[in-house]
Amino acid sequence: MATGWAGDGAVQDQIDATIKDAIQRARSQLPTGPGLTHCEECDKEIPEARRKAVPGVRLCIRCQEAHDEEQGNFSGYNRRGSKDSQLR
Repeated sequence: MATGWAGDGAVQDQIDATIKDAIQRARSQLPTGPGLTHCEECDKEIPEARRKAVPGVRLCIRCQEAHDEEQGNFSGYNRRGSKDSQLR
């Protein structure tokens, strides 16, 4: 199906690139190295079970939830924005 200047498969390429970017961003945020015994935000002790379950853990559960909520508000790139503007 011809889509103007875009080549065949361009939409799928955009989707693939968006997924690839999201995977790279998620992997870059994974903790590395030895885990901490105390939260780096609030200095509360991190339970041993959490340290074993999450290698490289740096935050207690409460601080991790707050961090995840902040990250959830970040949507990353909106690749559709440029396409939508071209259709108008």
